[in-house]
Amino acid sequence: MVIGELFMTLLATILIEYGVLRLMGENRIRVLLSSVIVNCLTNPSLNLFVFYVDDSWTTILIGELLVIVVETLWYYWIVRQWSQAAWYGCLCNAISFLTGLLYSFTLY
Repeated sequence: MVIGELFMTLLATILIEYGVLRLMGENRIRVLLSSVIVNCLTNPSLNLFVFYVDDSWTTILIGELLVIVVETLWYYWIVRQWSQAAWYGCLCNAISFLTGLLYSFTLY
């Protein structure tokens, strides 16, 4: 995976998840900025692992679940409400994952 691809997937994830948060009515700068920060940690980590170690569907799905857990905990640390943190972690990642999946299918 080249740096350009890694950057583009990170940028797309940040934009998608930022958009999801805004559509959910989130307008607190600390939450929106924290979304960018946590994605800068989780997105490259998962993409590099999948690219260099194991690109099986099992690994991808387990990795996505781990990302959801990490991001939900991160959002909880920011918003201090489990239900809101869980919605943010699950919905943002589900939509960005499905968008990436749809995009990858259009390439073939």
